Amino acid sequence: MSPIFGIDFGTSNSALAVSVDNQVKLLDIDPGNPLSNSLKSILYFMKEEGQNLSFVGYEGVKQYIDNGAEGRYMQSIKSFLSDISFQKTNVYGKNYTIEELIAYLLKTMKERGEKIIGRDVDQVVLGRPVVFSTDGERERTATQRLIKAARLAGFKEIALQMEPVAAARAYENSLPSNQEQIVLVGDFGAGSSDFTVLRVGNPPHAGDREKDILSVGGLYIGGDDFDSLIMRHKVAKHYGTDVKVKSMFSDNLTGLSPLVLSHLMQWHRIPWLRRPRTLGNIKELKVCASLRDKRLLENLERLIQDNYGYLLFRSIESAKCRLSAHEDATVVFKDYGIAIEESVTRTEFEDMIRALVVKIDACVADTLVNAGVGPEQVNAVFLTGGSSYIPLIRAIFQSRWGADKIKTSDAFTSVAYGLGLEASLMAS
Repeated sequence: MSPIFGIDFGTSNSALAVSVDNQVKLLDIDPGNPLSNSLKSILYFMKEEGQNLSFVGYEGVKQYIDNGAEGRYMQSIKSFLSDISFQKTNVYGKNYTIEELIAYLLKTMKERGEKIIGRDVDQVVLGRPVVFSTDGERERTATQRLIKAARLAGFKEIALQMEPVAAARAYENSLPSNQEQIVLVGDFGAGSSDFTVLRVGNPPHAGDREKDILSVGGLYIGGDDFDSLIMRHKVAKHYGTDVKVKSMFSDNLTGLSPLVLSHLMQWHRIPWLRRPRTLGNIKELKVCASLRDKRLLENLERLIQDNYGYLLFRSIESAKCRLSAHEDATVVFKDYGIAIEESVTRTEFEDMIRALVVKIDACVADTLVNAGVGPEQVNAVFLTGGSSYIPLIRAIFQSRWGADKIKTSDAFTSVAYGLGLEASLMAS
């Protein structure tokens, strides 16, 4: 029986499962990545000897760290699928459509997966959101673009399945025979949180699952936002964010511009600060700064010039993850001429993120209302994504349903595994 891939092409991370002889397994498609079965959905282009070189996933991140603004870094490409105005982008004199950019990622996953299993794979079950857009034309455009990208990547037979259905697939298979349930799926990504209320059953519902979706909801709040808040409240001070100096031409106090402060809170935007005007403004601040403040601004200059933002934010993310199981953590970063050890307690972290969690809570409530069901009618809550382990977020669901109804799976690969199960149904 021919193998079939299941691909979760995500905004921030992607994963691949394979179904061979009705056995499903996840594949390690991002060698060198600490999470080797999760591939960062990024592209990094460089020009070398007249050719455009492209790098994907962890390899792309490494090239970005080494070369930064000298190349072209792209992330969140999936979010542009429904953007009709996005026709093409020019990279070193060559135009790329969004289908071609996504095909780079899908083709890399396909080739790496084929190498691992030692067989060619022409069929794929590809994950997709329940809706790309509420606008009909944008919805059709996004769907057509995703299918075209898969064809450009080399797949001949392409099936689409909704991501929340895939996330709930393993749970669906565990139900007693001939039983149906209503499930809430919460998918917490790096840049967004999405919620779906749907019907599931055993045997799994076949064919078009759109009729099983009772409601969807979501908002652009995710794990990256929580990392940014730790950066803002605990780490950014080491890079001169609090520095205020008298202007060279008046007694007015000046500091880093709002634009610099904004870019500093997101690792992938730090290289944008290499613009001569921005670096010039930092040097002007240093002229009138105290010795202590000069040192902090020099830290900022090294951060920009050496482009170690990704490594710094890895340390921040590590501390955030620890807080899901412990009452305190420390952001530790000792490299590039700086030594940071900033402790953060779970209480402090929860105070930082509380306003965002309130918005998530309201979104969950709205999704239930739109489904026309009360909490008591929901039989199970299936949570996936790293932020689903944050106690303050988990409390949103425990307060409505209790701990017993909450089901979890691997934070980064449950959708891909479910797509692999879908592939098994297709093959049988």
